[in-house]
Amino acid sequence: MTQIADASLPNPTPVPPAQTRHRLRLFLGLLTVAAAVIIWFTNAVLTERYTTTTRNQSEVRLALFSGSVMSELRRNSIVPQLLSRDPLLIGALGSGDYSQSSQRLIEYREEIGATRIMLLDRNGLTVASSDRADLASDHLSQPYMVEAVVSNTTVFTSVLNDNGLPTFYFSRKIDRQGEEMGVIVVEVDLQKYERSWAGITEAVIVKDSADRILLATEPRWRGRTETEALGTGPAENAFLRAIRARANWFSRDDDPVLGGAGVMRSEGLIPFQGWRIVSYSTFGPVRERVRAAIAVEVMGFAILAAGVFYLTTRQAERHSARLQRESDELKRLNAMLQREISEREKAERNLEVAEQTLAQSSKLTALGEMSAAVSHELNQPLAAMKTYLAGARLLLQRRRSDEAVASLQRINDLIDRMAAITRQLKSYASKSSDRLRRVDMREAVSSSVAMMEPQFRSRRIRITITQPNTEVPVLADRFRLEQVIVNLLRNAVDATRDNNDPEIGLVLSIGRKVSFMVLDNGAGIEDLEALFEPFYSTKSPGEGLGLGLAISSSIVSDLDGRLMARNREGGGAAFEVQLPLYGQEDLAEE
Repeated sequence: MTQIADASLPNPTPVPPAQTRHRLRLFLGLLTVAAAVIIWFTNAVLTERYTTTTRNQSEVRLALFSGSVMSELRRNSIVPQLLSRDPLLIGALGSGDYSQSSQRLIEYREEIGATRIMLLDRNGLTVASSDRADLASDHLSQPYMVEAVVSNTTVFTSVLNDNGLPTFYFSRKIDRQGEEMGVIVVEVDLQKYERSWAGITEAVIVKDSADRILLATEPRWRGRTETEALGTGPAENAFLRAIRARANWFSRDDDPVLGGAGVMRSEGLIPFQGWRIVSYSTFGPVRERVRAAIAVEVMGFAILAAGVFYLTTRQAERHSARLQRESDELKRLNAMLQREISEREKAERNLEVAEQTLAQSSKLTALGEMSAAVSHELNQPLAAMKTYLAGARLLLQRRRSDEAVASLQRINDLIDRMAAITRQLKSYASKSSDRLRRVDMREAVSSSVAMMEPQFRSRRIRITITQPNTEVPVLADRFRLEQVIVNLLRNAVDATRDNNDPEIGLVLSIGRKVSFMVLDNGAGIEDLEALFEPFYSTKSPGEGLGLGLAISSSIVSDLDGRLMARNREGGGAAFEVQLPLYGQEDLAEE
């Protein structure tokens, strides 16, 4: 094989002094650390400052919203008390003449800005209303009717309408000298505040003392608790969740989460039946202002780093010409190495072909040794067939056709037996395809035993086979696997040549790996260390080349397995093949 040519390397190019390189790296390291510390400190300080400002602004807006809602409630709460003392309405309830009552309620509604005002009699029927479409409607079972009858003051109730929206009512009983006359009901329009909140970026809710949401900028939240409302929302994919997670670095751990992102929660009190108003503000404005400040700092550090890199680039340009010359020299050396690698690869391919040819020769040698026993095995069926043919001819002459057909059937069975023997030899002599596929180890063992059966029978060797009842799958080449098993069986036959009662045991088991063992009661192994070396043999000259175990070990190694040998305590040798269980090997081709 050609040796690598010795080529003189170019003289090393002078490099900048080590002290200069060290100072440059130290400066860049300190600049990076300083930039990280300053950016972190800027983010912490500005985030806290802008968050406090945003939170204060949100609380001011909540105070304004709370005052507006409370003003609307107070303005409407006084109306039932005034109308319950109106002589016109009281007289109408007493006389049953409601011709002027609806007009009276319409005037009140326009004056105070209520949504609707209804006058109910003691039976809950609408006898007058600011909306004439309500006349004669029954409200006897409504909460504002029931609660007003049993109370001597103005009561407040909320009822869900057909659209699922809460409607708010103030109602008060009208009586005369202790006699119940009817109920005056005033509907309060608080939905207009929801409509006014539609243009703000915050999420606002108004909830009662039971934590039930009455008003909200998000229609789906009405009627839910605050916790349930925050849990609603469309499903998000992994990409959106990752984007939101990156945005949450401005929020704190104790901030609530809305739609997957942290928000600021502000809460205010509405002095009416324990109501509270809550707003959720995003960190968007805070994030934009902090990012703007950080962007200015990053730009400054980038300009500083660019200046340093510019200075170092000028120094690197002075070395580029010499580096180019060195590169040309390295290309020449690389071309020489490529030619040397090609020659080595060609030699390795030739060696691989030689190894395959040697393995096939070893297999044909084994076939030659088995040919004598096979010939004897075929001579017996031929002699029997000749006898059956003579008997069939005689039976046909005597017109005993049924018995003749039986003789012909026996001849057919003998022919099948001869075909099976020759088929086994033909498949064993074939070259392997080098294609790995799923192989049942039990079938490979049975096929190999069938090929060796004539030799077992001629030597009167007792064979015992122990194997599972289920499939034992391995990833292998069927022909090469059978070559290994036949080689091990031939060695066992040769080892028991001087034994008067030869015995060979085959044990196939399955666990985390597949294990196949060949046990014999021969003389054992003299040199375990040299056993798998090529051309090592204990046979007489001319009886073998000593390549069977070396080739078998190479085949098993190619299948990611191990071939091991040891002496048995009671005498004889044990050979074990371990292969990965099918599905647990890491091979590219099945």
